[in-house]
Amino acid sequence: MPTVGIKKVILDKHFNRNYTEKEFDELCFEYGLELDEITSEKAAVEKERGTDAAVDLNDQEVYKIDIPANRYDLLSVEGLARAIRIFKQEIPSPQYKFAEAPKSGLQKIIVKKQTAQVRPFVVGAVLRNISFDADSYASFIDLQDKLHQNICRKRTLVAIGTHDLDTVQGPFEYRAEAPKDIKFKPLNQTKEYTAEELMTLYSSDSHLKAYLPIIQNHPVYPVIYDKNGVVCSMPPIINGEHSKITLNTKNVFIEATATDKQKAFVVLDTIVTLFSQYCAKPFTVEQVEVVYEETGVKEVYPLLAYREMTVTTPEINTKIGIQLKEEEMATLLNKMSLKAEVVGKETLKVVVPPTRHDILHACDVAEDVGVAYGYNNLVTRLPESNTVAVAFPINKLCDNLRIEIAAAGWTEALNFALCSRDDISTKLRQPEALSQAVHIGNPKTLEFQVARTSLLPGLLKTLASNRDMPLPLKLFELQDVIVKDSTMDVGARNERRLAAVYYNKAAGFEIIQGFLDRMMRMLNVNPARADNGYYIEADENPTYFPGRCAKIIGPKGVVLGHIGALHPEVITSFGLTLPCGAVEFNVEPFL
Repeated sequence: MPTVGIKKVILDKHFNRNYTEKEFDELCFEYGLELDEITSEKAAVEKERGTDAAVDLNDQEVYKIDIPANRYDLLSVEGLARAIRIFKQEIPSPQYKFAEAPKSGLQKIIVKKQTAQVRPFVVGAVLRNISFDADSYASFIDLQDKLHQNICRKRTLVAIGTHDLDTVQGPFEYRAEAPKDIKFKPLNQTKEYTAEELMTLYSSDSHLKAYLPIIQNHPVYPVIYDKNGVVCSMPPIINGEHSKITLNTKNVFIEATATDKQKAFVVLDTIVTLFSQYCAKPFTVEQVEVVYEETGVKEVYPLLAYREMTVTTPEINTKIGIQLKEEEMATLLNKMSLKAEVVGKETLKVVVPPTRHDILHACDVAEDVGVAYGYNNLVTRLPESNTVAVAFPINKLCDNLRIEIAAAGWTEALNFALCSRDDISTKLRQPEALSQAVHIGNPKTLEFQVARTSLLPGLLKTLASNRDMPLPLKLFELQDVIVKDSTMDVGARNERRLAAVYYNKAAGFEIIQGFLDRMMRMLNVNPARADNGYYIEADENPTYFPGRCAKIIGPKGVVLGHIGALHPEVITSFGLTLPCGAVEFNVEPFL
Protein backbone atom coordinates (compact mmCIF):
# COMPACT_ATOMS: atom_id res chain seq x y z
CA MET A 1 0.00 0.00 0.00
CA PRO A 2 1.36 3.47 -0.83
CA THR A 3 1.94 5.83 2.06
CA VAL A 4 1.17 9.55 1.82
CA GLY A 5 3.02 11.93 4.15
CA ILE A 6 1.17 15.21 4.83
CA LYS A 7 2.11 17.99 7.23
CA LYS A 8 -0.47 18.42 9.98
CA VAL A 9 -0.78 22.16 9.38
CA ILE A 10 -1.70 21.49 5.73
CA LEU A 11 -4.26 18.87 6.79
CA ASP A 12 -5.84 21.32 9.21
CA LYS A 13 -5.96 23.94 6.46
CA HIS A 14 -7.78 21.62 4.03
CA PHE A 15 -10.19 20.31 6.68
CA ASN A 16 -10.90 23.82 8.01
CA ARG A 17 -10.46 22.56 11.57
CA ASN A 18 -7.80 21.27 13.92
CA TYR A 19 -8.02 17.52 14.49
CA THR A 20 -6.22 15.94 17.43
CA GLU A 21 -4.11 12.88 16.74
CA LYS A 22 -6.78 10.59 18.22
CA GLU A 23 -9.61 12.27 16.28
CA PHE A 24 -7.77 12.04 12.98
CA ASP A 25 -6.82 8.42 13.61
CA GLU A 26 -10.50 7.57 14.20
CA LEU A 27 -11.53 9.59 11.14
CA CYS A 28 -9.10 7.64 8.93
CA PHE A 29 -10.37 4.36 10.37
CA GLU A 30 -13.97 5.34 9.64
CA TYR A 31 -13.03 5.93 6.00
CA GLY A 32 -11.18 2.63 5.72
CA LEU A 33 -7.68 4.13 5.97
CA GLU A 34 -4.93 3.79 8.54
CA LEU A 35 -2.83 6.47 10.18
CA ASP A 36 0.46 4.63 9.99
CA GLU A 37 2.79 6.97 11.82
CA ILE A 38 3.25 10.51 13.09
CA THR A 39 6.73 11.85 12.46
CA SER A 40 8.43 14.97 11.07
CA GLU A 41 10.50 15.78 8.00
CA LYS A 42 13.58 16.04 10.17
CA ALA A 43 12.97 12.74 12.00
CA ALA A 44 12.23 10.89 8.75
CA VAL A 45 15.45 12.07 7.08
CA GLU A 46 17.51 11.39 10.20
CA LYS A 47 16.18 7.85 10.21
CA GLU A 48 17.05 7.28 6.55
CA ARG A 49 20.23 9.30 5.98
CA GLY A 50 21.58 10.34 9.38
CA THR A 51 21.63 13.48 11.52
CA ASP A 52 23.84 15.57 9.20
CA ALA A 53 21.38 15.32 6.30
CA ALA A 54 18.52 16.67 8.44
CA VAL A 55 20.15 19.78 9.86
CA ASP A 56 18.15 22.28 7.77
CA LEU A 57 14.78 20.52 8.09
CA ASN A 58 11.98 21.43 10.49
CA ASP A 59 10.17 19.51 13.21
CA GLN A 60 6.63 20.07 11.92
CA GLU A 61 4.39 17.06 12.48
CA VAL A 62 3.85 14.87 9.43
CA TYR A 63 0.99 12.35 9.30
CA LYS A 64 1.78 9.25 7.26
CA ILE A 65 -1.39 7.59 5.98
CA ASP A 66 -1.66 4.20 4.28
CA ILE A 67 -3.73 4.47 1.09
CA PRO A 68 -5.26 1.52 -0.83
CA ALA A 69 -3.19 0.89 -3.97
CA ASN A 70 -6.18 1.45 -6.29
CA ARG A 71 -7.34 4.73 -4.74
CA TYR A 72 -5.29 7.10 -6.88
CA ASP A 73 -7.62 9.97 -5.91
CA LEU A 74 -6.29 9.85 -2.32
CA LEU A 75 -2.61 10.22 -3.20
CA SER A 76 -2.57 13.97 -2.45
CA VAL A 77 -3.96 16.05 0.39
CA GLU A 78 -6.42 17.67 -2.04
CA GLY A 79 -8.08 14.36 -2.92
CA LEU A 80 -7.83 12.92 0.59
CA ALA A 81 -9.38 15.96 2.29
CA ARG A 82 -12.10 16.26 -0.37
CA ALA A 83 -13.08 12.58 -0.09
CA ILE A 84 -13.23 12.63 3.71
CA ARG A 85 -15.17 15.91 3.85
CA ILE A 86 -17.71 14.46 1.41
CA PHE A 87 -17.83 11.37 3.65
CA LYS A 88 -18.52 13.59 6.67
CA GLN A 89 -21.18 15.37 4.57
CA GLU A 90 -19.47 18.72 5.05
CA ILE A 91 -19.34 19.43 1.30
CA PRO A 92 -21.18 18.02 -1.75
CA SER A 93 -19.41 15.99 -4.43
CA PRO A 94 -18.04 18.41 -7.06
CA GLN A 95 -19.20 18.25 -10.67
CA TYR A 96 -16.17 18.08 -12.95
CA LYS A 97 -16.75 19.83 -16.26
CA PHE A 98 -14.96 21.10 -19.35
CA ALA A 99 -14.04 24.72 -19.92
CA GLU A 100 -15.20 26.49 -23.04
CA ALA A 101 -12.74 26.15 -25.89
CA PRO A 102 -10.64 29.31 -26.45
CA LYS A 103 -11.44 31.38 -29.52
CA SER A 104 -8.18 30.20 -31.07
CA GLY A 105 -9.30 26.57 -30.59
CA LEU A 106 -8.11 23.75 -28.39
CA GLN A 107 -4.42 23.09 -27.92
CA LYS A 108 -3.25 20.27 -30.22
CA ILE A 109 -0.70 17.50 -29.94
CA ILE A 110 0.23 16.04 -33.32
CA VAL A 111 1.54 12.48 -33.00
CA LYS A 112 4.11 11.40 -35.60
CA LYS A 113 4.10 7.78 -36.78
CA GLN A 114 7.67 7.09 -35.56
CA THR A 115 6.45 7.20 -31.93
CA ALA A 116 4.84 3.79 -32.45
CA GLN A 117 8.34 2.28 -32.19
CA VAL A 118 8.83 3.35 -28.60
CA ARG A 119 5.85 5.00 -26.84
CA PRO A 120 2.79 5.23 -29.07
CA PHE A 121 0.14 7.10 -27.03
CA VAL A 122 -0.22 10.59 -25.62
CA VAL A 123 -2.98 12.45 -23.79
CA GLY A 124 -3.18 16.04 -22.59
CA ALA A 125 -5.11 18.72 -20.70
CA VAL A 126 -4.84 22.38 -19.66
CA LEU A 127 -5.52 23.88 -16.23
CA ARG A 128 -6.32 27.57 -16.84
CA ASN A 129 -5.87 30.42 -14.37
CA ILE A 130 -4.53 28.23 -11.62
CA SER A 131 -3.14 29.68 -8.39
CA PHE A 132 -0.35 27.84 -6.61
CA ASP A 133 1.13 28.53 -3.22
CA ALA A 134 4.19 26.76 -1.80
CA ASP A 135 2.13 23.93 -0.31
CA SER A 136 -0.11 23.24 -3.31
CA TYR A 137 2.88 23.45 -5.67
CA ALA A 138 4.77 20.87 -3.58
CA SER A 139 1.64 18.67 -3.51
CA PHE A 140 1.31 18.93 -7.31
CA ILE A 141 4.88 17.71 -7.81
CA ASP A 142 4.51 15.01 -5.16
CA LEU A 143 1.32 13.64 -6.74
CA GLN A 144 3.14 13.14 -10.04
CA ASP A 145 5.87 11.22 -8.26
CA LYS A 146 3.33 9.06 -6.39
CA LEU A 147 1.51 8.25 -9.64
CA HIS A 148 4.81 7.45 -11.38
CA GLN A 149 5.67 4.93 -8.67
CA ASN A 150 2.16 3.45 -8.49
CA ILE A 151 -0.14 3.13 -11.52
CA CYS A 152 2.58 4.26 -13.96
CA ARG A 153 4.83 1.37 -12.85
CA LYS A 154 7.92 3.56 -12.51
CA ARG A 155 7.13 5.39 -15.77
CA THR A 156 7.16 2.23 -17.89
CA LEU A 157 3.42 2.51 -18.62
CA VAL A 158 2.88 6.28 -18.34
CA ALA A 159 5.17 9.30 -17.96
CA ILE A 160 3.73 12.67 -16.92
CA GLY A 161 5.01 16.04 -18.11
CA THR A 162 3.74 19.39 -16.77
CA HIS A 163 4.62 22.71 -18.42
CA ASP A 164 4.03 26.44 -18.09
CA LEU A 165 1.80 27.01 -21.11
CA ASP A 166 2.71 30.71 -21.26
CA THR A 167 6.34 29.82 -22.06
CA VAL A 168 5.52 27.57 -25.04
CA GLN A 169 3.18 27.73 -28.00
CA GLY A 170 1.00 25.08 -29.63
CA PRO A 171 0.35 23.10 -31.68
CA PHE A 172 2.73 20.61 -30.10
CA GLU A 173 4.39 17.73 -31.92
CA TYR A 174 5.06 14.35 -30.37
CA ARG A 175 7.96 12.81 -32.30
CA ALA A 176 10.49 10.02 -32.01
CA GLU A 177 14.01 10.95 -33.11
CA ALA A 178 17.54 9.57 -33.02
CA PRO A 179 19.27 10.44 -29.71
CA LYS A 180 21.98 12.49 -31.44
CA ASP A 181 19.32 14.71 -33.06
CA ILE A 182 17.61 15.67 -29.77
CA LYS A 183 19.21 18.63 -28.01
CA PHE A 184 17.77 20.79 -25.24
CA LYS A 185 18.36 22.21 -21.75
CA PRO A 186 16.89 19.69 -19.27
CA LEU A 187 15.15 20.61 -16.04
CA ASN A 188 17.37 22.37 -13.48
CA GLN A 189 20.40 22.39 -15.82
CA THR A 190 22.26 25.42 -17.18
CA LYS A 191 23.37 24.18 -20.59
CA GLU A 192 22.06 22.11 -23.48
CA TYR A 193 22.75 18.41 -23.92
CA THR A 194 21.99 15.87 -26.63
CA ALA A 195 19.90 12.87 -25.61
CA GLU A 196 23.03 10.70 -25.82
CA GLU A 197 24.83 13.01 -23.40
CA LEU A 198 21.86 13.01 -21.05
CA MET A 199 21.98 9.23 -20.80
CA THR A 200 25.57 9.52 -19.61
CA LEU A 201 24.81 12.48 -17.35
CA TYR A 202 21.92 10.78 -15.57
CA SER A 203 23.52 7.33 -15.34
CA SER A 204 24.86 8.39 -11.94
CA ASP A 205 21.75 10.31 -10.85
CA SER A 206 20.09 8.45 -7.96
CA HIS A 207 16.59 9.57 -9.00
CA LEU A 208 16.65 9.35 -12.82
CA LYS A 209 19.03 6.48 -13.57
CA ALA A 210 16.28 3.92 -12.89
CA TYR A 211 14.26 5.27 -15.86
CA LEU A 212 17.04 5.28 -18.47
CA PRO A 213 16.64 1.58 -19.48
CA ILE A 214 13.02 2.22 -20.51
CA ILE A 215 14.14 3.83 -23.79
CA GLN A 216 17.93 3.41 -23.77
CA ASN A 217 18.04 0.48 -26.19
CA HIS A 218 15.60 1.97 -28.71
CA PRO A 219 16.92 3.49 -31.94
CA VAL A 220 14.71 6.55 -31.39
CA TYR A 221 13.67 8.45 -28.26
CA PRO A 222 10.27 10.13 -27.72
CA VAL A 223 10.29 13.93 -27.54
CA ILE A 224 7.64 16.68 -27.45
CA TYR A 225 8.24 19.97 -29.28
CA ASP A 226 6.20 23.15 -29.32
CA LYS A 227 5.39 25.13 -32.45
CA ASN A 228 8.74 26.96 -32.33
CA GLY A 229 10.85 23.81 -31.92
CA VAL A 230 11.29 24.19 -28.16
CA VAL A 231 11.67 20.82 -26.42
CA CYS A 232 9.04 20.48 -23.71
CA SER A 233 10.05 17.00 -22.56
CA MET A 234 11.86 13.80 -23.42
CA PRO A 235 9.59 11.23 -21.78
CA PRO A 236 9.95 9.25 -19.65
CA ILE A 237 13.24 10.80 -18.52
CA ILE A 238 13.11 14.57 -18.03
CA ASN A 239 11.20 17.76 -18.84
CA GLY A 240 12.78 20.81 -20.44
CA GLU A 241 13.96 23.77 -18.36
CA HIS A 242 12.28 26.22 -20.76
CA SER A 243 8.71 25.23 -19.79
CA LYS A 244 9.35 24.60 -16.08
CA ILE A 245 6.35 25.37 -13.89
CA THR A 246 6.83 27.70 -10.91
CA LEU A 247 4.74 29.27 -8.16
CA ASN A 248 3.90 32.05 -10.63
CA THR A 249 2.59 29.68 -13.34
CA LYS A 250 -1.01 30.48 -14.27
CA ASN A 251 -1.70 28.05 -17.11
CA VAL A 252 -0.48 24.45 -16.82
CA PHE A 253 -0.19 22.23 -19.89
CA ILE A 254 -0.22 18.53 -18.92
CA GLU A 255 0.88 15.76 -21.25
CA ALA A 256 1.19 12.07 -20.49
CA THR A 257 2.90 9.68 -22.91
CA ALA A 258 2.14 6.01 -22.53
CA THR A 259 2.46 2.44 -23.65
CA ASP A 260 -0.92 1.71 -22.01
CA LYS A 261 -3.67 4.10 -23.14
CA GLN A 262 -6.14 3.11 -20.39
CA LYS A 263 -3.61 3.88 -17.67
CA ALA A 264 -2.95 7.25 -19.33
CA PHE A 265 -6.70 8.10 -19.11
CA VAL A 266 -6.70 7.32 -15.40
CA VAL A 267 -3.53 9.28 -14.65
CA LEU A 268 -4.73 12.37 -16.51
CA ASP A 269 -8.18 12.28 -14.91
CA THR A 270 -6.60 11.97 -11.47
CA ILE A 271 -4.30 14.97 -11.87
CA VAL A 272 -6.89 17.35 -13.34
CA THR A 273 -9.70 16.41 -10.96
CA LEU A 274 -7.52 16.86 -7.88
CA PHE A 275 -5.88 20.15 -8.87
CA SER A 276 -8.61 21.87 -10.86
CA GLN A 277 -9.88 23.09 -7.48
CA TYR A 278 -7.17 25.77 -7.65
CA CYS A 279 -8.41 27.13 -10.99
CA ALA A 280 -10.31 30.44 -11.20
CA LYS A 281 -13.32 28.30 -12.16
CA PRO A 282 -12.94 25.36 -9.77
CA PHE A 283 -13.23 21.83 -11.16
CA THR A 284 -13.14 23.09 -14.74
CA VAL A 285 -10.64 21.62 -17.20
CA GLU A 286 -9.70 22.66 -20.74
CA GLN A 287 -9.41 19.79 -23.18
CA VAL A 288 -6.55 19.07 -25.59
CA GLU A 289 -6.93 17.55 -29.05
CA VAL A 290 -4.60 14.70 -30.01
CA VAL A 291 -4.16 14.06 -33.74
CA TYR A 292 -2.50 10.86 -34.97
CA GLU A 293 -0.87 12.01 -38.21
CA GLU A 294 -0.56 8.59 -39.86
CA THR A 295 -4.20 7.52 -39.41
CA GLY A 296 -5.86 10.92 -39.15
CA VAL A 297 -7.63 9.83 -35.94
CA LYS A 298 -8.54 12.72 -33.62
CA GLU A 299 -9.12 12.28 -29.90
CA VAL A 300 -9.95 14.82 -27.21
CA TYR A 301 -8.72 14.57 -23.60
CA PRO A 302 -9.28 14.40 -20.70
CA LEU A 303 -12.34 12.20 -20.80
CA LEU A 304 -13.74 13.01 -17.31
CA ALA A 305 -16.28 10.28 -17.98
CA TYR A 306 -19.12 9.67 -15.54
CA ARG A 307 -20.09 6.00 -15.66
CA GLU A 308 -23.44 4.53 -14.66
CA MET A 309 -23.91 1.19 -12.91
CA THR A 310 -27.04 -0.58 -11.76
CA VAL A 311 -26.88 -2.63 -8.57
CA THR A 312 -29.48 -4.45 -6.53
CA THR A 313 -29.76 -4.02 -2.78
CA PRO A 314 -30.17 -7.78 -2.05
CA GLU A 315 -26.85 -8.45 -3.83
CA ILE A 316 -25.04 -5.78 -1.80
CA ASN A 317 -26.69 -6.79 1.46
CA THR A 318 -25.76 -10.44 0.93
CA LYS A 319 -22.11 -9.61 0.29
CA ILE A 320 -21.80 -7.50 3.44
CA GLY A 321 -24.20 -9.36 5.74
CA ILE A 322 -26.58 -6.49 6.51
CA GLN A 323 -30.16 -5.53 5.71
CA LEU A 324 -30.36 -1.99 4.31
CA LYS A 325 -33.22 -0.43 2.40
CA GLU A 326 -32.69 1.30 -0.93
CA GLU A 327 -32.75 4.85 0.47
CA GLU A 328 -30.30 4.01 3.26
CA MET A 329 -27.87 2.40 0.83
CA ALA A 330 -28.08 5.37 -1.57
CA THR A 331 -27.25 7.75 1.30
CA LEU A 332 -24.19 5.70 2.25
CA LEU A 333 -22.93 5.61 -1.35
CA ASN A 334 -23.31 9.39 -1.68
CA LYS A 335 -20.99 9.70 1.32
CA MET A 336 -18.38 7.74 -0.67
CA SER A 337 -18.47 10.24 -3.59
CA LEU A 338 -20.73 7.93 -5.61
CA LYS A 339 -23.99 9.56 -6.69
CA ALA A 340 -26.70 6.95 -6.07
CA GLU A 341 -30.45 7.10 -6.51
CA VAL A 342 -33.31 4.64 -6.23
CA VAL A 343 -34.66 3.72 -9.68
CA GLY A 344 -36.91 0.81 -8.75
CA LYS A 345 -37.72 -1.75 -6.14
CA GLU A 346 -34.43 -3.01 -4.68
CA THR A 347 -32.51 -1.30 -7.50
CA LEU A 348 -30.04 1.60 -7.42
CA LYS A 349 -28.43 3.59 -10.19
CA VAL A 350 -24.87 4.52 -9.21
CA VAL A 351 -23.00 7.25 -11.07
CA VAL A 352 -19.23 6.79 -10.77
CA PRO A 353 -17.23 10.06 -11.03
CA PRO A 354 -13.91 10.32 -12.93
CA THR A 355 -12.04 10.25 -9.60
CA ARG A 356 -13.16 6.70 -8.81
CA HIS A 357 -11.49 4.51 -11.42
CA ASP A 358 -11.27 1.79 -8.77
CA ILE A 359 -15.01 1.07 -9.12
CA LEU A 360 -15.22 -1.75 -11.68
CA HIS A 361 -17.88 -4.12 -10.39
CA ALA A 362 -20.79 -4.44 -7.98
CA CYS A 363 -18.29 -5.88 -5.47
CA ASP A 364 -16.53 -2.50 -5.38
CA VAL A 365 -19.84 -0.78 -4.70
CA ALA A 366 -20.49 -3.27 -1.90
CA GLU A 367 -17.10 -2.45 -0.39
CA ASP A 368 -17.94 1.26 -0.32
CA VAL A 369 -21.31 0.52 1.31
CA GLY A 370 -19.47 -1.50 3.94
CA VAL A 371 -16.99 1.31 4.63
CA ALA A 372 -19.74 3.93 4.90
CA TYR A 373 -21.86 1.66 7.11
CA GLY A 374 -18.86 0.96 9.32
CA TYR A 375 -17.28 -2.46 9.57
CA ASN A 376 -17.32 -2.13 13.36
CA ASN A 377 -21.11 -1.89 13.15
CA LEU A 378 -21.47 -5.29 11.48
CA VAL A 379 -22.99 -7.85 13.81
CA THR A 380 -20.97 -11.02 14.29
CA ARG A 381 -23.02 -14.11 13.51
CA LEU A 382 -22.58 -17.76 12.73
CA PRO A 383 -22.64 -18.88 9.09
CA GLU A 384 -26.06 -19.95 7.86
CA SER A 385 -24.67 -23.21 6.44
CA ASN A 386 -22.36 -25.80 7.94
CA THR A 387 -19.58 -27.20 5.80
CA VAL A 388 -16.70 -29.57 6.44
CA ALA A 389 -13.39 -28.60 4.89
CA VAL A 390 -11.50 -31.31 3.04
CA ALA A 391 -8.10 -31.30 1.41
CA PHE A 392 -7.79 -31.29 -2.35
CA PRO A 393 -7.21 -34.87 -3.57
CA ILE A 394 -3.77 -33.95 -4.94
CA ASN A 395 -2.72 -32.45 -1.58
CA LYS A 396 -4.03 -35.41 0.38
CA LEU A 397 -2.13 -37.80 -1.89
CA CYS A 398 1.09 -35.78 -1.57
CA ASP A 399 0.85 -35.55 2.23
CA ASN A 400 0.56 -39.33 2.44
CA LEU A 401 3.55 -39.76 0.12
CA ARG A 402 5.66 -37.34 2.20
CA ILE A 403 5.13 -39.43 5.31
CA GLU A 404 6.24 -42.61 3.57
CA ILE A 405 9.27 -40.96 1.93
CA ALA A 406 10.41 -39.48 5.23
CA ALA A 407 9.97 -42.88 6.90
CA ALA A 408 12.29 -44.35 4.26
CA GLY A 409 15.07 -41.99 5.39
CA TRP A 410 14.81 -39.18 2.86
CA THR A 411 14.88 -35.48 3.80
CA GLU A 412 12.39 -33.05 2.27
CA ALA A 413 13.54 -29.76 0.74
CA LEU A 414 11.31 -26.76 0.08
CA ASN A 415 12.68 -24.45 -2.61
CA PHE A 416 11.54 -21.27 -4.35
CA ALA A 417 9.09 -21.61 -7.24
CA LEU A 418 11.15 -19.00 -9.14
CA CYS A 419 14.67 -19.52 -10.40
CA SER A 420 17.14 -18.08 -12.90
CA ARG A 421 16.98 -18.79 -16.62
CA ASP A 422 20.31 -20.62 -16.48
CA ASP A 423 19.06 -22.98 -13.74
CA ILE A 424 16.47 -24.62 -15.98
CA SER A 425 18.30 -24.33 -19.28
CA THR A 426 22.09 -23.99 -19.52
CA LYS A 427 22.88 -25.73 -16.24
CA LEU A 428 20.58 -28.65 -17.07
CA ARG A 429 21.94 -28.76 -20.64
CA GLN A 430 18.47 -28.03 -22.00
CA PRO A 431 18.49 -24.56 -23.61
CA GLU A 432 15.12 -25.22 -25.30
CA ALA A 433 13.48 -25.39 -21.84
CA LEU A 434 13.18 -21.58 -21.82
CA SER A 435 10.54 -21.74 -24.54
CA GLN A 436 8.28 -23.68 -22.14
CA ALA A 437 8.98 -21.46 -19.14
CA VAL A 438 6.82 -18.64 -17.80
CA HIS A 439 9.05 -15.56 -17.65
CA ILE A 440 8.81 -12.80 -15.05
CA GLY A 441 8.20 -9.43 -16.74
CA ASN A 442 10.27 -7.34 -14.32
CA PRO A 443 12.57 -9.65 -12.31
CA LYS A 444 14.21 -7.97 -9.34
CA THR A 445 17.22 -10.28 -9.22
CA LEU A 446 18.97 -12.77 -11.48
CA GLU A 447 17.87 -15.55 -9.13
CA PHE A 448 14.16 -15.01 -9.85
CA GLN A 449 13.69 -14.67 -13.61
CA VAL A 450 11.37 -17.55 -14.53
CA ALA A 451 8.94 -19.98 -12.92
CA ARG A 452 10.66 -23.34 -12.52
CA THR A 453 9.87 -26.07 -15.02
CA SER A 454 11.79 -28.72 -13.05
CA LEU A 455 12.40 -29.49 -9.37
CA LEU A 456 15.99 -30.65 -9.97
CA PRO A 457 17.72 -27.21 -9.93
CA GLY A 458 16.36 -26.46 -6.46
CA LEU A 459 17.44 -29.82 -5.11
CA LEU A 460 20.92 -29.51 -6.61
CA LYS A 461 21.30 -26.02 -5.10
CA THR A 462 20.25 -27.46 -1.75
CA LEU A 463 22.92 -30.16 -2.11
CA ALA A 464 25.53 -27.51 -2.93
CA SER A 465 24.62 -25.60 0.23
CA ASN A 466 24.96 -28.73 2.36
CA ARG A 467 28.14 -30.33 0.98
CA ASP A 468 29.70 -30.37 4.45
CA MET A 469 27.00 -32.75 5.73
CA PRO A 470 27.83 -36.49 6.11
CA LEU A 471 27.33 -38.60 2.98
CA PRO A 472 25.14 -39.88 1.50
CA LEU A 473 22.72 -36.98 1.05
CA LYS A 474 19.20 -38.10 0.16
CA LEU A 475 16.79 -35.25 -0.64
CA PHE A 476 13.33 -35.09 -2.15
CA GLU A 477 10.81 -32.40 -3.06
CA LEU A 478 7.11 -32.79 -3.82
CA GLN A 479 5.86 -29.49 -5.21
CA ASP A 480 4.50 -27.73 -8.28
CA VAL A 481 6.30 -26.71 -11.44
CA ILE A 482 4.78 -24.30 -13.96
CA VAL A 483 4.68 -24.97 -17.68
CA LYS A 484 3.13 -23.17 -20.62
CA ASP A 485 -0.20 -24.55 -21.80
CA SER A 486 -2.14 -22.85 -24.59
CA THR A 487 -5.33 -24.69 -23.60
CA MET A 488 -5.50 -22.84 -20.27
CA ASP A 489 -7.08 -19.38 -20.11
CA VAL A 490 -3.94 -17.96 -18.46
CA GLY A 491 -1.59 -19.73 -20.87
CA ALA A 492 0.11 -21.85 -18.20
CA ARG A 493 -0.66 -24.57 -15.65
CA ASN A 494 0.75 -26.01 -12.46
CA GLU A 495 1.93 -29.62 -12.43
CA ARG A 496 2.65 -31.51 -9.20
CA ARG A 497 5.90 -33.46 -9.40
CA LEU A 498 8.04 -35.60 -7.15
CA ALA A 499 11.83 -35.38 -7.48
CA ALA A 500 14.65 -37.00 -5.49
CA VAL A 501 18.44 -36.87 -5.62
CA TYR A 502 21.03 -39.24 -4.15
CA TYR A 503 24.48 -37.67 -3.67
CA ASN A 504 27.41 -39.92 -2.77
CA LYS A 505 30.75 -41.23 -3.99
CA ALA A 506 28.80 -43.36 -6.45
CA ALA A 507 25.71 -42.31 -8.38
CA GLY A 508 23.60 -44.97 -6.67
CA PHE A 509 21.28 -45.72 -9.56
CA GLU A 510 20.00 -48.75 -7.64
CA ILE A 511 19.10 -46.47 -4.68
CA ILE A 512 17.16 -44.10 -6.91
CA GLN A 513 15.41 -46.99 -8.66
CA GLY A 514 14.54 -48.44 -5.27
CA PHE A 515 13.05 -45.06 -4.34
CA LEU A 516 10.95 -45.12 -7.52
CA ASP A 517 9.79 -48.69 -6.86
CA ARG A 518 8.75 -47.81 -3.31
CA MET A 519 6.74 -44.80 -4.51
CA MET A 520 4.98 -46.84 -7.15
CA ARG A 521 4.08 -49.48 -4.55
CA MET A 522 2.59 -46.72 -2.41
CA LEU A 523 0.58 -45.59 -5.43
CA ASN A 524 -0.69 -49.15 -5.99
CA VAL A 525 1.14 -49.48 -9.30
CA ASN A 526 3.05 -52.71 -9.93
CA PRO A 527 6.13 -53.07 -12.17
CA ALA A 528 4.62 -54.50 -15.34
CA ARG A 529 4.20 -53.70 -19.03
CA ALA A 530 0.45 -53.53 -18.62
CA ASP A 531 -2.15 -50.79 -18.70
CA ASN A 532 -2.17 -50.63 -14.92
CA GLY A 533 1.56 -51.06 -14.37
CA TYR A 534 4.77 -49.11 -14.85
CA TYR A 535 8.21 -49.77 -16.32
CA ILE A 536 11.36 -47.90 -17.31
CA GLU A 537 12.81 -47.77 -20.80
CA ALA A 538 16.24 -46.55 -21.98
CA ASP A 539 16.15 -42.96 -23.19
CA GLU A 540 18.45 -40.07 -24.03
CA ASN A 541 18.08 -36.86 -22.03
CA PRO A 542 20.80 -34.15 -22.04
CA THR A 543 20.48 -33.70 -18.27
CA TYR A 544 21.51 -37.32 -17.63
CA PHE A 545 24.69 -39.24 -18.44
CA PRO A 546 24.50 -41.01 -21.85
CA GLY A 547 23.48 -44.63 -21.45
CA ARG A 548 22.45 -44.09 -17.83
CA CYS A 549 19.03 -42.57 -18.33
CA ALA A 550 15.55 -44.05 -18.63
CA LYS A 551 12.08 -42.66 -19.06
CA ILE A 552 9.37 -43.73 -16.64
CA ILE A 553 6.28 -45.07 -18.40
CA GLY A 554 3.19 -45.33 -16.24
CA PRO A 555 -0.32 -46.72 -16.58
CA LYS A 556 -1.81 -46.53 -20.08
CA GLY A 557 1.61 -45.74 -21.56
CA VAL A 558 1.87 -42.22 -20.10
CA VAL A 559 5.47 -40.93 -19.88
CA LEU A 560 5.74 -39.68 -16.30
CA GLY A 561 9.36 -38.48 -16.16
CA HIS A 562 12.99 -39.59 -16.13
CA ILE A 563 15.41 -41.45 -13.88
CA GLY A 564 19.19 -41.84 -14.11
CA ALA A 565 22.65 -40.57 -13.24
CA LEU A 566 23.11 -36.84 -13.81
CA HIS A 567 25.57 -35.67 -16.47
CA PRO A 568 28.92 -34.47 -15.03
CA GLU A 569 28.44 -31.03 -16.62
CA VAL A 570 25.13 -30.66 -14.78
CA ILE A 571 26.76 -31.69 -11.50
CA THR A 572 29.66 -29.24 -11.84
CA SER A 573 27.47 -26.36 -13.02
CA PHE A 574 25.74 -26.44 -9.62
CA GLY A 575 29.04 -26.49 -7.74
CA LEU A 576 29.01 -30.21 -6.89
CA THR A 577 31.93 -32.62 -7.16
CA LEU A 578 30.50 -36.13 -6.62
CA PRO A 579 28.17 -38.32 -8.72
CA CYS A 580 24.47 -37.84 -8.28
CA GLY A 581 21.47 -40.01 -9.14
CA ALA A 582 18.10 -38.34 -9.74
CA VAL A 583 14.48 -39.07 -10.52
CA GLU A 584 11.63 -36.70 -11.35
CA PHE A 585 8.10 -37.61 -12.37
CA ASN A 586 4.57 -36.27 -12.51
CA VAL A 587 2.24 -37.58 -9.76
CA GLU A 588 -1.02 -36.11 -11.09
CA PRO A 589 -1.88 -39.13 -13.34
CA PHE A 590 -2.22 -41.23 -10.15
CA LEU A 591 -5.17 -39.27 -8.75
